[in-house]
Amino acid sequence: MSRSVVDPRSALQWRADQAAGPIERITPQETAVGLSFDGRPHTVLMATPDDLEDLARGFVVTEAVAAAPDIAAIDIRTEEQGVLVDVRFAPGAGPRKARPRNLEGRSSCGLCGVERLADAVRPLPVLAASDRVLAHAVIPRALERLEVEQELGRLTRATHAAAFFSPDGDLVLLREDVGRHNALDKLAGGLLREGREPAAGFVVVTSRCSFEMVEKTVRMGCPILVAVSAPTALAIDRSQAANLTLVALARADGHMVFAGRERLVDPTMETV
Repeated sequence: MSRSVVDPRSALQWRADQAAGPIERITPQETAVGLSFDGRPHTVLMATPDDLEDLARGFVVTEAVAAAPDIAAIDIRTEEQGVLVDVRFAPGAGPRKARPRNLEGRSSCGLCGVERLADAVRPLPVLAASDRVLAHAVIPRALERLEVEQELGRLTRATHAAAFFSPDGDLVLLREDVGRHNALDKLAGGLLREGREPAAGFVVVTSRCSFEMVEKTVRMGCPILVAVSAPTALAIDRSQAANLTLVALARADGHMVFAGRERLVDPTMETV
């Protein structure tokens, strides 16, 4: 994590059992990131200003703009108002299919500026069936590791994390951001850049589980999504339709499986 993504700020701390006094609090940077395709502006994301190449690469894939091999280059330029990130596509690449937007993408929302209902909930690919399974007990071990490795979250208590784990619970890659969608896009882009196979593990997110998080995980090609918060009804419906295993309300002492339970096993039991 670059130190440039945090900013110490002074505050007045009040506690019921002690006198008010000054403190210094580490806060995360939230920067306007202008995303364009072949020089054409598309949207402005409010994001933590690191891993921006991963953010752009992941956005292209999880928003079904284009396939990862279509990306020829990603140019990043810092301006006074923020950061400009331009994705250049290879000559002859397929047509761009980005959802049209007319507003900035705020850190709390994955669909800001989408103009039509048809663009909000689009058809999803169906994940292929797989013989790979995940033991229930691996999930709390992954959560414990994730909490330890969230450097920006530990400093600020104001960011989200998205992480990819192996079926054994080994942490493969972690990304953090003030926006939950940005964190997941950064993770997707990082996996693509490193040549990792998303189908070979599972994703854990520290945010609430809305349907956009489900959609991005499916388009990554990852079959299992674990969230620490509860899912919406639409998130469950989309998971079932796309053959995604959705685990939510994940805690150290247990979790709930809302879709795709056949991918989760308990070696100590005879049945799933």
